[in-house]
Amino acid sequence: MTSTHNLTALAADHLAAARSAPHGRSAELLLHEDQLRQSVIALTEGTTLEEHNAPPAATLQILTGRVRLTALSGDVTLTESEIHAIPQERHGLVALTDAVVLLTAVTA
Repeated sequence: MTSTHNLTALAADHLAAARSAPHGRSAELLLHEDQLRQSVIALTEGTTLEEHNAPPAATLQILTGRVRLTALSGDVTLTESEIHAIPQERHGLVALTDAVVLLTAVTA
């Protein structure tokens, strides 16, 4: 059975937690069913998620703020309410403003 989450409330809670965290971020795994994962990730302005491998399939939805998805194939700036497929290559994320994203990933 899955649970329901209020993304607006989660975004506010995690952004508050990120602002008080020494590393400038807060995250929570919301959904973990078979190969499907959804996580909310809050980052304060200037905080980065270092380059890492991509899952077999993933999207990044911006709940609040503005981020830059960095990848060898080119960087993409994303703003609130946008959704973008994560490239199948090593990539990173930089918060251009305080931001909260919803990461949806399918793992092998």
